[in-house]
Amino acid sequence: MPTKEQPPRLAPEPLTPASTIPGLLRRNARHHADRPALTLGHGADAVTLSWAQLRAETAALTRGLGALGLKRGDRMLVGMSRRPEHWVTDLAAVHLGVLSSSTCDTWTPGELEAVARHSAAPVLVLEDEREVRRWLPFLDGLPALRAVIVLDPAAALADDPRFVGYAAVRDAVRPDDTAFEALAGSAAPDDPLALLYTPRSTGAPGAVVLTHRNVVHQALAHTEPLTDPDHRRSVAHLSPARAAGRVLGLYEPVCAAGHVTLCPDPDRLLPSLLAARPHTFFAPPPVWDRLAVALETHLESLPREHSAAVAQAGRTILEVFRLRAAGKELPPDVAVPLAQLDATLLRPVRAAVGADDLHLALNAGPPLSTATRERLAGFGLPVREVWHLPETAGPVVVSGPEGFGAGTAGTPLPGVEVEESAEGELLVRGPVVCAGHLRPDGAVEPAVDPQGRLASGWTGTVDTRGTVTVTGRARDLLVVDGTRTVAPAPIEALLRAHPLVGHALAIGDRRAYVTALLVLDPDTAPRWARENGLDADDPAVLAGHPRVLAALDEAVARANAGLPEWGRVRRYHALPGPWTVETGELKAGATPDRRALAERYAAVVDSLYA
Repeated sequence: MPTKEQPPRLAPEPLTPASTIPGLLRRNARHHADRPALTLGHGADAVTLSWAQLRAETAALTRGLGALGLKRGDRMLVGMSRRPEHWVTDLAAVHLGVLSSSTCDTWTPGELEAVARHSAAPVLVLEDEREVRRWLPFLDGLPALRAVIVLDPAAALADDPRFVGYAAVRDAVRPDDTAFEALAGSAAPDDPLALLYTPRSTGAPGAVVLTHRNVVHQALAHTEPLTDPDHRRSVAHLSPARAAGRVLGLYEPVCAAGHVTLCPDPDRLLPSLLAARPHTFFAPPPVWDRLAVALETHLESLPREHSAAVAQAGRTILEVFRLRAAGKELPPDVAVPLAQLDATLLRPVRAAVGADDLHLALNAGPPLSTATRERLAGFGLPVREVWHLPETAGPVVVSGPEGFGAGTAGTPLPGVEVEESAEGELLVRGPVVCAGHLRPDGAVEPAVDPQGRLASGWTGTVDTRGTVTVTGRARDLLVVDGTRTVAPAPIEALLRAHPLVGHALAIGDRRAYVTALLVLDPDTAPRWARENGLDADDPAVLAGHPRVLAALDEAVARANAGLPEWGRVRRYHALPGPWTVETGELKAGATPDRRALAERYAAVVDSLYA
């Protein structure tokens, strides 16, 4: 007869649309108890929690948070890096029915305060002294705040009774398995699960309310039973403040009983990939750019005969991707030799960056440049483009082999519908669409129309086969010469096709014609310079070099050949860059911050119209 410590060995609960995160965490702890769930660090310094340990930690913190007065429907903000306690804190909130939301370390104090006021969160969980310093200037002005939990006890303010240590909360209440199991069984698929905030320092921030059904459907959509490995490995390197970081980094591994390697520091991503050897990986374009450079650097280190054989195999594989993109059938006798080429030559090279077991590579952000896409594909690493939204808990449209060309095009996830409005806006319907947006009074305002359709705010087309092509944000459309509406994203994608161009910004709203800012790619521009016999590799020098400008002239001409007359770039300005999130030119996901760039380069832009 089973003891209290050894629950009955029931058949594992399958992942279904009716699953919930607490139910799946319970399944994992019972049936995959000793399998790794979370790992922080590498080698001898690595610390790993099994699924049984993760649930035990979650249960302890759930009891402590409940003792602080948190109850179903409350909100909680978390300011922590990617570490196990962040995952535990979020899962504990889920069990209580509390809507947890992670903050981002790139948010300004004004944005943090706006989010805190809008959420009316009674509890704030912070990691260390750095986070406490970010919040102190406005902490006393948050009337709903009752407790500040600090992971590092040395960061707590001794004279402020609101501050309490994380360990003290975790250990505050004696174990009560019955009460915790009751909480785990009380969640329903359409219950609110978490919040995703889009902060605005000058106004009310947007807060997306995700449900269990939203994230479970995302997990089901990305599972291919015939090819996916059991207990998929992944690397959590994106901020949990974003849909990709929270859903793919936190909730999907619970659904798949996977193993997450946590990467708190973006500069340590390559060691994390090498340690984890992930099965799935979701990253913005700058990360894929760096991986392409790392692969090429490794190739250059190989003996000449070996590297030549790998390069030839890469050209063969790349040609196959191009044929598939063109919709052409491959000869039946090609598949086996291709598999042999990959196994013997390309996969060992991918192992140098931890990508030898990568089954699903997804791009999170604007489309990859053609140069990066083809460089990666030449190593047998095709990256699939996605169109994703906070309101859909992640991807809506994912490209297949036929979507290998430039731009974001593909088919919707299973069970998801995408259609065009009369104005050309893409409308989304299906189980991934969120419950709505949180209002300051705690109510949830639906995000869909009476037909259940979410207005995405993006423009695009849907052809007769159901293939979706995304052209850009509706609010980013340029009205050129007062008469023509131009989507900037396709222009920018064509400009980024040249290896010299890392970022491009099309300009022209309320102007007579379209111009562009072109930012040199910090990785490929020096390489291009060496290959073309230039003795300079400083981007600031290259941005004004006549040979570079001549190459950019050709890049603009090629881009213009694929554009209508009113959308062609008349003039451009080359910048050394780089543009980054940290320096303010890019938003999370590597999309240009158009408003910030318009202010920063106002004089340059004016000169393009002089």
